[in-house]
Amino acid sequence: MPTRVLTNTFHVDASPEEVFEHLTTPESYIGLSPLVVAVRDVDRSEPGVVRYTSVERFRFLGLSYDNPIAVTLLTERTAEGSSVHGKVRSPGGVRLDYRFDLSPQDGGTRVDDRLDVSASRFLLGFAAGQARKVQLARAGILAERLAVRSAGGI
Repeated sequence: MPTRVLTNTFHVDASPEEVFEHLTTPESYIGLSPLVVAVRDVDRSEPGVVRYTSVERFRFLGLSYDNPIAVTLLTERTAEGSSVHGKVRSPGGVRLDYRFDLSPQDGGTRVDDRLDVSASRFLLGFAAGQARKVQLARAGILAERLAVRSAGGI
């Protein structure tokens, strides 16, 4: 299955711990990923692993389609920082492996965001294009959410 790798590095004015907490909470992905409209069936029974179903809503030609996807989050903490790894398996055969590496930077957090998108040749261009839009939007949304939270707005 062909794969495209998408990367984005950005800064968030919040501590690495705050960013880590946000990215390991499934409900945080509602709106953080502009396609995600719901999260359900959250399973935290295994240490360092969170499994859940995320519902993505696609709109095309005035119609909408809700796509339930299985998500697995894996967390890791090291002396240099922490990371959140995710695996998404979509019924359409699209696979996303993502990783957020978090490290302290300038009083906040440097986020290195990597997405590996795999799909059939027919779907790869569309899937990678959608994933890139989400990846870039997520950087701004995460920075805004956590800046408001750090300022005491939430």
